[in-house]
Amino acid sequence: MNRKLVIAVFVTVAAGLALRNVAIAAEQKAYPFFPFCIDWHDAKKRSFEEQAVMLKELGYDGVGHIWLDNVPERLRTLDAAGLKLYQITMQVDLAPGKPAYDPRFKDVLALVKGRQVQFDLLVGGMKPSDSSGDPRGVEVLREMSDLARDSGAQLLLYPHVGSWVERIEDSVRVAEKVDRPNVGVMFNLCHWLRADKQRDYRTLLKQAMPRLWAVSINGADEFDDKPGWDRYIQPLDKGSFDMAVFLKTLKELGYKGPIGLQCFGIGGDTRAHLARSMDAWRRLSENLKN
Repeated sequence: MNRKLVIAVFVTVAAGLALRNVAIAAEQKAYPFFPFCIDWHDAKKRSFEEQAVMLKELGYDGVGHIWLDNVPERLRTLDAAGLKLYQITMQVDLAPGKPAYDPRFKDVLALVKGRQVQFDLLVGGMKPSDSSGDPRGVEVLREMSDLARDSGAQLLLYPHVGSWVERIEDSVRVAEKVDRPNVGVMFNLCHWLRADKQRDYRTLLKQAMPRLWAVSINGADEFDDKPGWDRYIQPLDKGSFDMAVFLKTLKELGYKGPIGLQCFGIGGDTRAHLARSMDAWRRLSENLKN
């Protein structure tokens, strides 16, 4: 056989195998996985740079950032580590006579332009789940949607206990009324466990799926009547809630977005509990392949 022909065949086969390996790797990776709320209770009080190095070493894909402070530093340290900023959490206030959102929102949108960042909106200022606030909520969210349009960012209604958007049903109802392509919803396991005593998450996830662009998880007990978050927010390897079945449900419903690891209130050295959660995530991801 002609030597040039042999080389050409070899290169073609090698290229095909490389593409196949890339496809397999992409298929094996269940979902982008990142932690958030990792700053506040870390006994080591790590800087953003130290956090980024730690997250890279542990195998996380990036991080979520809380509030609009220090976003340039967060971006710089994540870029240096080759990690992604997935989300920024911010507050929206519908109470009369108050600014609805931080004016720095416009500046932060410019900073994250083209990065496909999600803004998690904690919407308050009205009684939880009060639909009489829908007209004001729609007005504010459409205004924010217009501001975010050219940045490529998404706005997610983040259900949070005690907020106006308290339940996943609230976020879906409001997002549908806003009716903008960059406004969606997020499902938060710990807040759902606290706000909803029914445990039929499949029905709720199915209803949310057209606009469900992010999900947060953590280790948790299935029920806890005591106040606080000790039982509803734990490392991913703890708790009685069946996380494997939950993730399988997401997969069956066709969910494709990122998954955040809620770390609020978990004390001690953040590296220790993040390492445990990553080990648990890898086991859960393996189960999703079956």
